[in-house]
Amino acid sequence: MTLDDKAPATPPDDGGRIDESAVRRAAADARTRSRMVPAFEHRAGATARLVPGGATGFRGTLLHIHIAPAASYEMEELKEATCVAGRGIVGDRYYHGCGTYSPKPDTREVTLIEQEALDALARNDPPMQERPLAIAPGAHRRNLTVIGVPLNHLVGRRFRVGEVILRGGRLNFPCKYLEELLGKPVFLPLYNRSGLNCGIERGGVIRLGDAIEFLEQTA
Repeated sequence: MTLDDKAPATPPDDGGRIDESAVRRAAADARTRSRMVPAFEHRAGATARLVPGGATGFRGTLLHIHIAPAASYEMEELKEATCVAGRGIVGDRYYHGCGTYSPKPDTREVTLIEQEALDALARNDPPMQERPLAIAPGAHRRNLTVIGVPLNHLVGRRFRVGEVILRGGRLNFPCKYLEELLGKPVFLPLYNRSGLNCGIERGGVIRLGDAIEFLEQTA
């Protein structure tokens, strides 16, 4: 598979100009392939919204931003990225609708993981495998690596990353596909700490070092 097989094209018209109708068709095709489920319409997010409590007083930091142009491609690290509501991070495989799981309806516009979970794996804490596991930034294939953010508490919650507002849709769960890509036994060690799948409520630009804070619920 090549990127050209999956990414939406924007061919010029006969005059060398961009064909606006082709752009619109490509965008519609990408939305169809991606089959994004709004975060608060996902069963987990919708249920969690009705339950009060959870962590609220945190202030975390965005450490890393990664995208991949298509399924199984190597993740590329960015210093900043543009988030588009209903689509994802510009340039990412799920934004283009060509990720491994794009055909399956789900919440996956932006995915996050805690640096603390990666540090725990590097310490073999708790001891779920024979030895510590070192996972480099981006190798986990989540878009954002954060620190100081209790992701498991943010299902059904709103929070801010810089100027962008995210909605927690469901916890991310490890898969055997990730084990195959990494060649490491990460499935069990990452269980219940594999991150958070989010939708984008308000788009904008995120940058390394952006503050991450809880936001109150809206009606």
